[in-house]
Amino acid sequence: MHCTTPTPSAPAASGDRLDTLWYQTVSLGVVALVAGGALALAHTATGPVIAAAEAHDVATSLAQVLPENFHDNDLLADTTTVTGTDGRPLTVHRARQGGEVVAVIYQMSGKGYAGPVRLVMGVDRNGRITGVRVTGHAETPGLGDKIEAARSPWIHGFAGKSLEDPVPARWAVKKDGGEFDQFAGATITPRAVVGTVKAGLDLYLTQRAAMFADPAASSTEEAKP
Repeated sequence: MHCTTPTPSAPAASGDRLDTLWYQTVSLGVVALVAGGALALAHTATGPVIAAAEAHDVATSLAQVLPENFHDNDLLADTTTVTGTDGRPLTVHRARQGGEVVAVIYQMSGKGYAGPVRLVMGVDRNGRITGVRVTGHAETPGLGDKIEAARSPWIHGFAGKSLEDPVPARWAVKKDGGEFDQFAGATITPRAVVGTVKAGLDLYLTQRAAMFADPAASSTEEAKP
């Protein structure tokens, strides 16, 4: 019986391997290019929508710390910059009534129980708080989150307060001998908010001239003969 020994197949030529690698590289490049283009297109399409939503959220937060009908200007557009408590530039929004700056609004940040607590506060020309709202935190649900206006009226208690009412030594929670209530089972969070608002008033005291300065009005006065 005659058996035929299989002939081993010839190894692939190096040129074939190079052609395969070249094809795979080009394919991956095309896929990456298409994916990148799709992402860029999506960003271009949704970018303005996201920016508009963010602007709306900021405008809403700013308006919440002012009494109704307290201003007649665009709070987002009317801003100035001062040096914040951390030494960095701080954007200050100015509320006007009939062209006169009647209050300023700015953001502050303090250290809560679970992380930073961010808030926005408004202060009028007399140094009295027009309102405070917490804009971001990671405090314990059911305890520390009572600093939110939607969870508790506690945050409304800052309206009308100043460095004279109460006096600086009373700017603390009652457990620390101060003016403000703490929460049952959660003292660190309200303590952080009280301290942050107090720091905001201290900043107002040192930066008031810059906050209320009106370069446009100054330029007009200097231009008069």
